[in-house]
Amino acid sequence: MASTQKHRKPARVRPAGFPTRDQIIAFIAESDTPAGKREIGKAFGLKGQEKIALKALLKDMADEGLIDIGPARAFHKMGGVPKVTVLRIVDVDDTTLIATPEKWEAEGQPAPRLRVIERGRKGAFTIGDRILARTEEAGRGWIAHPMKKLAKASEELLGVVEEMADGKLWLRPVDKRIRKDTPISDVGEAKPGDLVLAEPHGRPPRISARVTDILGDPFAPRSFSLIAIHKHGIPHVFPDRAEEEAEKASVLPLHEDKREDLRHLPIVAIDPVDARDHDDAVWATPDDDPANPGGYKAVVAIADVSYYVRPGSALDKEARKRGNSVYFPDLVVPMLPHQLSSDMCSLRAGQDRAAMACHLTVNAEGKVTAWRFTRAVIRVAAVLAYEDAQAAIDGQKDNDLLEPALRPLWACWALLRKARQARDPLALDLPERRVVLDERGHIVSVAVRERLDAHMLIEDYMIAANVAAAKALEQKKSPVMYRVHEPPSRDKLVALKDYLATFDIAFALGQVVKPSTFNQLIAKVGDAEEKPQIMEMILRSQTQAYYSPQNMGHFGLALGSYAHFTSPIRRYADLLVHRALVGAYGLELPAPKGKDIPERTALSQDDYENMGRVGEMISGHERRAMEAERDTVDRYVAAYLAAHVGEVMPARITGVQNFGFFATVEGLGGDGLVPVSTMGAEHFFYDEAGRALQGVESGDRYTVGQRLDLRLAEADPVTGSLRFELPDSPAPRGGPMKRDRTRPGTRRGRPANIRHMGSKRGKQKR
Repeated sequence: MASTQKHRKPARVRPAGFPTRDQIIAFIAESDTPAGKREIGKAFGLKGQEKIALKALLKDMADEGLIDIGPARAFHKMGGVPKVTVLRIVDVDDTTLIATPEKWEAEGQPAPRLRVIERGRKGAFTIGDRILARTEEAGRGWIAHPMKKLAKASEELLGVVEEMADGKLWLRPVDKRIRKDTPISDVGEAKPGDLVLAEPHGRPPRISARVTDILGDPFAPRSFSLIAIHKHGIPHVFPDRAEEEAEKASVLPLHEDKREDLRHLPIVAIDPVDARDHDDAVWATPDDDPANPGGYKAVVAIADVSYYVRPGSALDKEARKRGNSVYFPDLVVPMLPHQLSSDMCSLRAGQDRAAMACHLTVNAEGKVTAWRFTRAVIRVAAVLAYEDAQAAIDGQKDNDLLEPALRPLWACWALLRKARQARDPLALDLPERRVVLDERGHIVSVAVRERLDAHMLIEDYMIAANVAAAKALEQKKSPVMYRVHEPPSRDKLVALKDYLATFDIAFALGQVVKPSTFNQLIAKVGDAEEKPQIMEMILRSQTQAYYSPQNMGHFGLALGSYAHFTSPIRRYADLLVHRALVGAYGLELPAPKGKDIPERTALSQDDYENMGRVGEMISGHERRAMEAERDTVDRYVAAYLAAHVGEVMPARITGVQNFGFFATVEGLGGDGLVPVSTMGAEHFFYDEAGRALQGVESGDRYTVGQRLDLRLAEADPVTGSLRFELPDSPAPRGGPMKRDRTRPGTRRGRPANIRHMGSKRGKQKR
């Protein structure tokens, strides 16, 4: 308790029968509902002057540190928590969510951490959520029973401080979905142009912002990633305990004598040219077994992360909280500290590394007929960029590993590709954007990633290993964290059918829908102009993949059993699969001595019991990462295009609404709106089934997937938003949506510190 008797104010004269301090504290602590002045007065039957005396007593008790006031002016015991209160979920301990009171003003005392009990609603909440909850003390701590999830209206605001012509300061949000600026009531030490975090104050409609943190220049290198990290609540700083444990784990002995020695194999890692960690390497050779004529043997070696990150450890808890690494154009937020992710768990060329080896036997038809898993020690012969490996195979670049390593890999892949074609998985050839930065973090270009055979080779080896891991664990009757992709729902298929009908393309709902069904549909479309938009709609008809211990198959890959095994450095699901394989194959190694690190590396009892809950959590973390990555690329695209405002450029319509249509610049991406209000005096009606806007008089029709030239009217790097106009519209009056810091209320053409390097090329840094 924060209070002591010596700080108590002189006692006032209280009416007879008036409750004592202890009685009031007891009532507040035992009340099942928020206990305000009215509830306390009613409980003790107080009237008239007694209520005035109660108000004075409660003020004295608050001054003395006996009680504190919470939301809705309800009192609670100082150091305690109201019976019903608003909490914010801030952390996860193993699979238990941890929340703290949204408002905590007990001076000198840390806010309590409450364990959130999610009975009957697993996966309903995640970090950052606000909940109304009943609370109770349990043992030495507190637990919370959620009553309902609250809106995120009182979350921190992320935006840029802007000074208007009248000298007033406003917060311009970085989220393009929020279109309203907020007046700033307390700017602190922030200056116009600063990227800041702020707290909302007041009640609608009089909401203002109080700046709490200054994040710096929103246009400085890495700021776009910083915006996404804060906006999506991505953990990006490792606690000291995890960093210290990573240091200890990184010097654990490899136990070469207890691992399969594969250091004699010319195994290679093939990765992006700018990759900082290498978690997989591959090798193949013709099978000399007469029983497998024309077949191959292959090894997919994956960093043995489970040896370093053990169940229940500080590293494990932090990895589970993150779920995956997050990749931005200018930096990586890793799942594991750099001592592991970029060093001991990275398969560097010429260095001995601990690996989990998947041995595959591939027959002449490309079917994987056998597999086994071992803990191994490997020494990667070389780390090759995709482009260099492809150039060597194509005879455009000499490489000493061409004959001993690359040719056998390509020959075995030819078989795997044959099996893939027979399986006929979903084949949507949709472009992927790549932001290229120079060494100082400035934009060089935004382009579509080139798709090489080398990319598909590694993809097929990884898929083969993932399938083998799932089936191996099923055979051993061990738990599996499956990667699940369910077939499209009927509602989405109906919507797709209606859409295809606008192109006079028939789509039967009564058929058994397989990935090949969509592939045949795309083949029928051929190279028609509407092909991109039809592929886009097919993609939108698909369900979102997720992780679960319940196997529902992988529709998109046309596989009955599929798990993620190949990237435990950056995905927690893969780490769980590795642990399951350690237990299933009896691959446990000697326990560490004197390192304060858990002994076992196989699945723990906690892993077994919480597999479903963890699957839900890491699926949510994956979606969070995807949104953050997409938002950041959109901001870089807008920054890149900010120098081209007013120019006409080729675009493609990505969405249509009754108020206008959205379009993206061909080859760059980034969605921008063409408002109906800018499309002339003609009236347009909205064809919902055809997802189109059509002019009443002219018959001009704008539909999803259509290619057309548009003029870029605005580009806002802070929000990542664009605005387009038809080429024959009046010329735009200003540049990008970025107000000049030095001239309040004005706009300027190019954001500060964003350099556009033209056709010069540089390397992307992560």
